[in-house]
Amino acid sequence: FPGPFTDVVTTNLKLRNPSDRKVCFKVKTTAPRRYCVRPNSGIIDPGSSVIVSVMLQPFDYDPNEKSKHKFMVQTTYAPPNISDMEAVWKEAKPDELMDSKLRCVFEMPNENDKLNDIDASKPTPVLNTSKQDGPMPKPHSVSLNDTETRKLVEECKRLQAEIMKLTDENRHLRDEGLRLRKVAHSDKSGSPTALALRDNGSNSLPSLLVVIAAIFIGFFLGKFIL
Repeated sequence: FPGPFTDVVTTNLKLRNPSDRKVCFKVKTTAPRRYCVRPNSGIIDPGSSVIVSVMLQPFDYDPNEKSKHKFMVQTTYAPPNISDMEAVWKEAKPDELMDSKLRCVFEMPNENDKLNDIDASKPTPVLNTSKQDGPMPKPHSVSLNDTETRKLVEECKRLQAEIMKLTDENRHLRDEGLRLRKVAHSDKSGSPTALALRDNGSNSLPSLLVVIAAIFIGFFLGKFIL
C-alpha cells in the first residue's frame, strides 16, 4: 500500500482459477477494522479470474512501527449444486482447503518521488516554431522582462527631457553670447568687463556639449554594457 495514508488506499488482488472445476474463495485479514474487501468471497469458474479490491482505511502512519497485518486467501473446490456458501466452509475438511498468505507492506514516497511528481505536474512550455521575419533579437534584449523594459523607457524619456532642457539653455546662452559679443564690439572703450563676459559666453558652449555627451554615453553604458 503506497502512502501517504491520509485517504483510502486501494490495492487490487487478482485471483485466477487454473483448474477445470469451480473454486470457492474467501479473503481473511488479521486487521478487519482497517480494511474493506470487495468481494470478500465468491466462486471462480474454471480458467477464469476475479479482481478483489482491498481498501486500506486512513490512519496515522508510524514509519518505526513494523506492519503485522496479513491476508489469507482460502480456497476449496465447489461442490455440485451449491446453494449455501457458509455451509460449504463449515462442512469443508481441512485437507480440502488451500490457502495463500500475504503480508502487507506500507511504503511512503521518498523526497525524490515527490520532486518527480511536482516536475511532472508542471506544464511543459510550448516553443513557437513559426518562422519569424527579420533578424533575431540580441541575447541581452531577450533577458529583459517587462519591468526592466518599462524602467528603461521611462529613463529614456527623462533623459530626452533633460537633453531638451540643456539644449534650450545652450541656445539661450549662445544668444546671450552673441549679444555680449555685439556689445563688446560696439564698446569702443574696450573695458575689461565686456571682455570677461565675452570669454564666459564663448567658453560655456563646449562645456554644455561635453555634459550632454557624458550623460548620454554613461546612461547607455550602464544599461546595456554592464
